[in-house]
Amino acid sequence: MAIKIISFGQLVPITGSNLVLEAGIADTDALKQWMEDHHPGLAQLNYVIAVDKNIIGKNTVLTDGVTVALLPPFSGG
Repeated sequence: MAIKIISFGQLVPITGSNLVLEAGIADTDALKQWMEDHHPGLAQLNYVIAVDKNIIGKNTVLTDGVTVALLPPFSGG
């Protein structure tokens, strides 16, 4: 199963801008834990997760080929 991960803003120096995981990660909670284990600086930052361009508010199942975005806080204007 492949999951594409895209990071933005202040998260890029920590995680890189693009990453493809082939690991068996079933859901966003497991993905967040994996990312924070492999990129410890991420645990100290606030960010939200979007799955296929939809910001999620709860644990979401990940399927093969999904794109996950890690989004830092942002404001409009």
